[in-house]
Amino acid sequence: MKRSSLARKARHPARHRTPYLFLAFITTLAGLASRKYGGYLPTFISAYAGDALWAMLVFWLIRIAFSRKPSWWVASRALVFAFAIEVSQLYHAPWLDWLRSTTLGSLVLGHGFL
Repeated sequence: MKRSSLARKARHPARHRTPYLFLAFITTLAGLASRKYGGYLPTFISAYAGDALWAMLVFWLIRIAFSRKPSWWVASRALVFAFAIEVSQLYHAPWLDWLRSTTLGSLVLGHGFL
Protein backbone atom coordinates (compact mmCIF):
# COMPACT_ATOMS: atom_id res chain seq x y z
CA MET A 1 0.00 0.00 0.00
CA LYS A 2 1.31 3.46 -0.92
CA ARG A 3 2.15 5.91 1.79
CA SER A 4 0.47 9.24 1.52
CA SER A 5 2.61 12.26 0.78
CA LEU A 6 1.70 13.62 4.20
CA ALA A 7 3.16 10.50 5.85
CA ARG A 8 6.37 10.86 3.81
CA LYS A 9 6.66 14.53 4.77
CA ALA A 10 6.20 13.66 8.43
CA ARG A 11 8.88 10.98 8.16
CA HIS A 12 11.40 13.32 6.51
CA PRO A 13 10.53 16.85 7.57
CA ALA A 14 11.91 19.72 5.52
CA ARG A 15 15.17 21.07 6.82
CA HIS A 16 15.84 24.76 6.79
CA ARG A 17 18.03 25.60 3.83
CA THR A 18 19.70 28.66 5.37
CA PRO A 19 22.31 26.76 7.41
CA TYR A 20 23.23 24.72 4.34
CA LEU A 21 23.60 27.87 2.23
CA PHE A 22 25.92 29.24 4.90
CA LEU A 23 27.91 25.98 4.99
CA ALA A 24 28.16 25.96 1.18
CA PHE A 25 29.48 29.53 1.24
CA ILE A 26 32.05 28.78 3.95
CA THR A 27 33.11 25.59 2.17
CA THR A 28 33.58 27.52 -1.08
CA LEU A 29 35.73 30.13 0.67
CA ALA A 30 37.80 27.41 2.36
CA GLY A 31 38.27 25.58 -0.94
CA LEU A 32 39.41 28.71 -2.78
CA ALA A 33 41.71 29.60 0.13
CA SER A 34 43.21 26.10 0.08
CA ARG A 35 44.24 26.68 -3.54
CA LYS A 36 45.48 30.24 -3.06
CA TYR A 37 47.37 29.62 0.19
CA GLY A 38 48.30 25.98 -0.40
CA GLY A 39 51.98 26.78 -0.05
CA TYR A 40 51.45 27.54 3.62
CA LEU A 41 49.78 24.20 4.31
CA PRO A 42 51.41 20.80 4.84
CA THR A 43 51.90 19.01 1.51
CA PHE A 44 49.29 16.31 2.13
CA ILE A 45 46.64 18.84 3.14
CA SER A 46 47.53 21.16 0.27
CA ALA A 47 47.23 18.32 -2.23
CA TYR A 48 43.82 17.02 -1.13
CA ALA A 49 42.01 19.79 0.76
CA GLY A 50 40.49 21.32 -2.37
CA ASP A 51 39.10 18.01 -3.59
CA ALA A 52 37.66 17.12 -0.18
CA LEU A 53 36.08 20.55 0.18
CA TRP A 54 34.68 20.31 -3.37
CA ALA A 55 33.00 17.02 -2.49
CA MET A 56 31.62 18.56 0.70
CA LEU A 57 30.25 21.48 -1.32
CA VAL A 58 28.47 19.04 -3.64
CA PHE A 59 26.86 17.44 -0.58
CA TRP A 60 25.67 20.83 0.72
CA LEU A 61 24.26 21.84 -2.67
CA ILE A 62 22.35 18.58 -3.06
CA ARG A 63 21.10 18.96 0.52
CA ILE A 64 19.82 22.45 -0.36
CA ALA A 65 18.03 21.16 -3.45
CA PHE A 66 16.53 18.10 -1.71
CA SER A 67 15.95 19.20 1.87
CA ARG A 68 13.37 16.48 2.62
CA LYS A 69 15.59 13.57 1.64
CA PRO A 70 17.48 11.61 4.30
CA SER A 71 21.22 12.18 4.67
CA TRP A 72 22.16 8.77 3.25
CA TRP A 73 20.24 9.65 0.05
CA VAL A 74 22.00 13.01 -0.28
CA ALA A 75 25.40 11.45 0.42
CA SER A 76 24.90 8.71 -2.15
CA ARG A 77 23.96 11.25 -4.84
CA ALA A 78 26.93 13.43 -3.94
CA LEU A 79 29.23 10.41 -4.16
CA VAL A 80 27.88 9.37 -7.56
CA PHE A 81 28.22 12.94 -8.85
CA ALA A 82 31.81 13.18 -7.56
CA PHE A 83 32.70 9.83 -9.16
CA ALA A 84 31.14 10.98 -12.44
CA ILE A 85 33.22 14.15 -12.44
CA GLU A 86 36.40 12.19 -11.67
CA VAL A 87 35.73 9.68 -14.45
CA SER A 88 34.88 12.50 -16.87
CA GLN A 89 38.43 13.77 -16.39
CA LEU A 90 39.63 10.76 -18.37
CA TYR A 91 37.76 12.06 -21.44
CA HIS A 92 39.48 14.82 -23.41
CA ALA A 93 37.25 16.13 -26.16
CA PRO A 94 38.39 19.55 -27.44
CA TRP A 95 35.19 21.28 -26.31
CA LEU A 96 35.46 19.73 -22.85
CA ASP A 97 39.11 20.70 -22.51
CA TRP A 98 38.17 24.24 -23.56
CA LEU A 99 35.47 24.27 -20.87
CA ARG A 100 37.99 23.06 -18.30
CA SER A 101 40.31 25.92 -19.30
CA THR A 102 37.77 28.47 -18.02
CA THR A 103 37.78 29.42 -14.34
CA LEU A 104 34.31 28.03 -13.60
CA GLY A 105 34.90 24.92 -15.70
CA SER A 106 38.15 24.30 -13.88
CA LEU A 107 36.52 24.63 -10.48
CA VAL A 108 33.58 22.35 -11.35
CA LEU A 109 35.18 19.77 -13.66
CA GLY A 110 38.80 19.74 -12.53
CA HIS A 111 41.78 19.10 -14.78
CA GLY A 112 43.00 15.56 -14.58
CA PHE A 113 42.26 12.21 -13.03
CA LEU A 114 44.78 11.89 -10.23
